[in-house]
Amino acid sequence: MSFSGQWETIYQRGEQNSVWPWTDLVSYVMRYARPNQMPYRVLELGFGAGANISFLRSTGAEYCGVEGSATAVDAVRRRFVDAASFQVACCDFTQTIPFDGPFDLTVDRSSLTHNSSDAIRHCLELVTHRMRSGAKFIGIDWFSTANPDFLAGEQGADHYTRSNFAVGQFRDVGRVHFFDQEHLMDLLAGAGLRVERLEHKQNELLIPESTGRMAWWNFVAVKP
Repeated sequence: MSFSGQWETIYQRGEQNSVWPWTDLVSYVMRYARPNQMPYRVLELGFGAGANISFLRSTGAEYCGVEGSATAVDAVRRRFVDAASFQVACCDFTQTIPFDGPFDLTVDRSSLTHNSSDAIRHCLELVTHRMRSGAKFIGIDWFSTANPDFLAGEQGADHYTRSNFAVGQFRDVGRVHFFDQEHLMDLLAGAGLRVERLEHKQNELLIPESTGRMAWWNFVAVKP
């Protein structure tokens, strides 16, 4: 199993329970992957507390989502009164995707970023196999090696995978994966995806005092 057990503990504690859609994900979907035909099928990797489910379904898309935490999946099924009208599954999505394709859009907001290079590569291959030609993959907030925390954790399965952070936002979350541009492009190309847009975001919190700069990648890739 590649799924970090720490995330089950996090959801059991009632943490990381964001229920509003992530701004960048909304923007990227509407700008670069707006549904223009029906049926339109969307796969979300690591939906967590379900922050993006209502938004993605509001586009008229058929929603399927996978999540590694049983607690998170149960909470989503209880939260949505019409949960029977869309599909969610608890699984290690770096090992298996329990839904058949084809999908028109796959989205991931900081979920694959908690796995090793090999696990991410395998998941991308599984997903691409289920995408139709012309389908988009949107990645939001994939952690950059420009983030100072990249050097704060202990190296894990490979150079880009870190864990055991003593302080900061990554404490007690298990594995965290960071990407430089070459590594990110290599993983996506290896899965048969062509990058159409790549954005490197950086910001720095000044008040209150923080640990310094934060950095992430947002991207749109297409299956030829």
